[in-house]
Amino acid sequence: MLKNFLAVTFSFLSTVSLIAQTDSTPKAVTSFIGSLDAYYRYNFSGPDGGKTNNFTSFTNSMNSFELGMASLKVDHSFGKVAATADVGIGRRAQEFTYTESGINAMIKQAYISYAPSSKLKFTMGKFATHVGYELVDAYANRNYSMSYGFSYGPFFHTGLKADFSLGGKSAMMIGFANKTDYLSSPSPVQYVLAQFSTASSNDKWKAYLNFQGATELTQFNLVITGALSDKFSVAYDGSILTTHTNGVNESWNSHAFYLNYDPLKSFGLTLREDYFSDRKINPLVSLGGGSVMATTLSGNFRCSQLTIIPEIRLDMDSDPVFSKSGSPDKKSTASFILAAVYKF
Repeated sequence: MLKNFLAVTFSFLSTVSLIAQTDSTPKAVTSFIGSLDAYYRYNFSGPDGGKTNNFTSFTNSMNSFELGMASLKVDHSFGKVAATADVGIGRRAQEFTYTESGINAMIKQAYISYAPSSKLKFTMGKFATHVGYELVDAYANRNYSMSYGFSYGPFFHTGLKADFSLGGKSAMMIGFANKTDYLSSPSPVQYVLAQFSTASSNDKWKAYLNFQGATELTQFNLVITGALSDKFSVAYDGSILTTHTNGVNESWNSHAFYLNYDPLKSFGLTLREDYFSDRKINPLVSLGGGSVMATTLSGNFRCSQLTIIPEIRLDMDSDPVFSKSGSPDKKSTASFILAAVYKF
């Protein structure tokens, strides 16, 4: 693995040196994307003792108005070189960078890219994971609450990756990174990252086969998106993750299906069916290596750059993990969320 990493690094530096000697003076371009989201969540079980009956990311609250995240992303390019700084504050940013503290916890992404040609690009720094369908930014998702697969899969990587165009509609990425979700690696173990992507000739169907792996962990992920018509679209996100610790293998797998319906430009609906089967890695999700299923229906009311998202969610577990006031724990619970998302 180390030899491969050094070979990629040498190739990257050699290419940078060669192109730097021959490039004409390029034009600098800077762009900004900002967003702000806030929400209210209520769980109908009325959980005891400060519990929230929430086992997924970013909405761990009960009967409370919350700031999701205030975010600013800056992209700057100068010819073949580009840099991105993406920072955020609020619950989403805190949980996304859960291994960091202080100012580092505000850094969602920070990386430098170099594209020696239209078919090859190198990126080094901290970047959001390629694994999965959902993203940390609320404006990039149609459901406000997150799936179990997103919540227990990787969030970000810190390392070096190369993106290759394979011709036509296909591409590949390969990279090396620190331990998943760490800005500075807590161990000498390096993770291998990979992605193969392809699309139909009209771009209505796209598929992404994703991988991350090391001696201690392997994960395969498949994302498929499809546009059935101008009003209907679908998506699938499935993962299987296995850990290898002291000769013991534990795993989880997740499957999320999305059905999107947009009868109007100003209004849309998304139904997500989310299944997560645990094998003792995440004891909070299931007491004995069981499974959980969540059905989420979200409305999207759009007014210019503002989206209002009312959402109903029903979680059903194979074990009694959901708290109910004055009663034994239950196997199911229902929640309501009202969110406001603004992008500029």
